[in-house]
Amino acid sequence: MTTSEPLPLTLEEIWIYPVKSCAGIRLHSVELLPEGLEWDRTWMVVDARGEFVSQRELPRMALIQPRLRMGQLELRAPGMLTLHLALEAAEAPCRVRVWDDELPAYDMGDVAAQWFTDFLGPDCPPGMGPLRLVRFDPEVRRLSPLAWTGGVEAPTTFSDGYALLVLSRAALDGLNARLQALGQPPVDARRLRPNLVLGGLGPHAEDGLRALTLKADGAPPDAPTVQLELVKPCARCTIPDVDPQQGVRDDRVSPVLRTYRADARLKGAITFGMNAIVRGGAGQMLHEGMGGWGSTQATW
Repeated sequence: MTTSEPLPLTLEEIWIYPVKSCAGIRLHSVELLPEGLEWDRTWMVVDARGEFVSQRELPRMALIQPRLRMGQLELRAPGMLTLHLALEAAEAPCRVRVWDDELPAYDMGDVAAQWFTDFLGPDCPPGMGPLRLVRFDPEVRRLSPLAWTGGVEAPTTFSDGYALLVLSRAALDGLNARLQALGQPPVDARRLRPNLVLGGLGPHAEDGLRALTLKADGAPPDAPTVQLELVKPCARCTIPDVDPQQGVRDDRVSPVLRTYRADARLKGAITFGMNAIVRGGAGQMLHEGMGGWGSTQATW
């Protein structure tokens, strides 16, 4: 993309994933925090060593459905009673690891641990269990990799590394066109696990954008805007190959992505969507349908 003209866009979908690698929740509105969307990746499942686990190893995590209701996180899964956890609850301090980051967190107690172990334990490789549920410590400042943020100290929680994942609707439509040409059924945004799905852009136009600005429709000219910086292409693992309805790997998506999404910026890794950090507007509400624009140059 060579033009610096702002590209108009619309925020079509908002997703959060309260428990890392479990199912997401689509929201009509949510508060933007410095570290991302409220309650996104606030909890995480870890193994006996404190290492995070995900759908890469345990595809059935996709079947664990979270709900935020009346000050509680409710978790449902097939064959399990609902697990109720107070949003502000935390028990014993512990240490956990997310990729290369080791950090303090809070264990959520034996009841939560037993619930996850009972549901996921039969699929755990030897030595992985028993599983525990942990909560991010809000006093901890975990930063996105400075090499990709240009030295900006951008906080995040239990995400893979960045506050937000941004995806254009046209990119998803393009993937589905290729799947359908092969006689495969389409997939929805749940496979790609974005936080923000943007309409009005061309296929993968987000790849060439540096800045996103969002502003509520009808807001006065001097109203605060939300400013996001797109800092790194999202390299894809095997999670897009997990069927979110069945909680099993079907290996449908990755072979198609490999035919057209090798990214020279990441030495040929398969990328889809852009990781973003918050540069302005923390404390503002994001709403489905709000407008904005993308730019190849930051304005802050």
